[in-house]
Amino acid sequence: MAFQPIVDLGTGAVWGWEALVRGANGEGAASVLSRVNDDNRYQFDQRCRTRAIEIAHQLGLTSRLSINFLPNAVYEPRACIRATIEAANRVGFPLDRLQFEITEVEEVQNDGHLRRIVEEYRAIGFGTAIDDFGAGYAGLNLLTHFQPDTLKLDMNLIRNIDQDRRRQLIVRHLTLLAAELPCTLIAEGVETLDEARCLADMGISLQQGYLYARPGFESLPVPDPGVLASLLAA
Repeated sequence: MAFQPIVDLGTGAVWGWEALVRGANGEGAASVLSRVNDDNRYQFDQRCRTRAIEIAHQLGLTSRLSINFLPNAVYEPRACIRATIEAANRVGFPLDRLQFEITEVEEVQNDGHLRRIVEEYRAIGFGTAIDDFGAGYAGLNLLTHFQPDTLKLDMNLIRNIDQDRRRQLIVRHLTLLAAELPCTLIAEGVETLDEARCLADMGISLQQGYLYARPGFESLPVPDPGVLASLLAA
């Protein structure tokens, strides 16, 4: 697993970390996910969850830990989460610091089933998030079935947003939507100071991307202090 910080520009601190799957030698997620199929999906999903928690504990992570999961790998929410809870309890990782991101690398086959997963996770005390919001198979349709704790805006909405009025208009309205629901909004894939400033001006203080730190392979990279100082000063 690799870990990437989510920073809070309101405080300059790390709000949480996203765990990202990697190969044994640090290979990217795409090379790993391309080998996921019907025969190994459940085992892969389970192992990613427990391994993320184990490594996070080894690294001394004390804030939120956000883990991607494959909805189609969950056949029964309570049974499939048992190993995750056992892993967290074994290392002493608080359940209320875990957040599960619905990732759209595959089409969600049953919206009702997904709603039951989210309801069960929230009852346990986990946070829930829609990853890559604004892209993929589901998008706004997921919000008609359940309310997540967090929406993570897809990087395609963020890219060059400081120069694109249409992107600004879309994201500005999404901030209003998030406030009304309510849920927390995170901007993913932030790569430039101008993007970060534009997003901050729209009220999005939680940001994640290469501007702050690249994912660290089995490590917790420190967000660039120069970038944070520049944004906090503004």
